[in-house]
This record gives sequence, C-alpha cells and structure tokens, in this order.
Amino acid sequence: MSDTGGEVQTHTVRLELVDEPGELLRALQPISEAGGNLLSIYHERGNLTPRGHIPVEVDISCAPNRFDNIVDSLRDAGVNVIQAGTERYDEELVVVLVGHLVDTDLSDTLRQIESCANASLTDLSLSAPRGRDETSSARIRLKTRSGTNGDALAKLREIAEDKELQVIEPLTEASQ
Repeated sequence: MSDTGGEVQTHTVRLELVDEPGELLRALQPISEAGGNLLSIYHERGNLTPRGHIPVEVDISCAPNRFDNIVDSLRDAGVNVIQAGTERYDEELVVVLVGHLVDTDLSDTLRQIESCANASLTDLSLSAPRGRDETSSARIRLKTRSGTNGDALAKLREIAEDKELQVIEPLTEASQ
C-alpha cells in the first residue's frame, strides 16, 4: 500500500442498515472498492436504532487519506453513516415539514436530507389527519455533526423549497 499516501491505520465506521436481504453486502461493497480492508463486522441484529434499523460496526484498515473516500463512497451509495472514525453526530435539530409530504415522496425527502445534509434521522412523526391526498406534517429529529446545524438546516430548506414544503424551524437545539 505504498501508493496510498501513508501508513495503514485502523478505523471504525458505524452504519445503520435496513433489515433486508443484501443490505450488508451493499454497505460493504463501497468500502472494498475505495481500498478499505475489512477487519471485523459487528452486526447487532438483536438491537434496533430509533428508526427500526440495524446498527452495524465495521472496522477497516486503510491509509488515512483513503478513509474520507471510503466514508464518502458509503454515503454516495445511500448507506446511512452514523459515525466515522472520531466523527460523531452529537448535536440535534428538530423541525416540522408541512405540505404534501406523501405526494412528494417522504422517503425521498428523508434520503436527500441524510445524504446531503450530513445528518442522521433519529425520529419521525407523521400526521395526515385528512388522508394522504391532503396537507400533512412531519416532525423530524436529526442528529448532526458538531457545528453543522446551520448547514443542515440550509440544505433542509433547499429540499423543502424544491418540493414546495414549508419548514417550521428549529423546535429545539443542542446546548451550545
């Protein structure tokens, strides 16, 4: 690995996966393709995250300059990265989205938030009292990297504007 730009180090990546066949393989593929060497995988099948997904911890070895590429590759593949190395999502952002959430594909909205805003969804409450064809609202609780709440909120506003949704922001913030 002399062409990798540094001595090989061990890194830990914590992921959140949907409990469906092939999801673990889908998460491991970008690690391999970006030059990471798998050391161990701890698949916590008996535990669930607040979203009902399975936490998976992956230890890899690679040169330090490859690690960021590995994390980026995971995110590009749509894998929810909860923690990478020393990176932690330790601040919270709570907002309410209002509009035609179902018609504008709520799942897509949440995927965009997680992939573009460097945020992780920890809780979602949806209210559609008049059915899916009328206006609905969703309270969304996100964990963000330290110091990035403003960036996450700006990205959330962009996504909401594209889908003609209103953002009621923020309901709570982490103490500063």
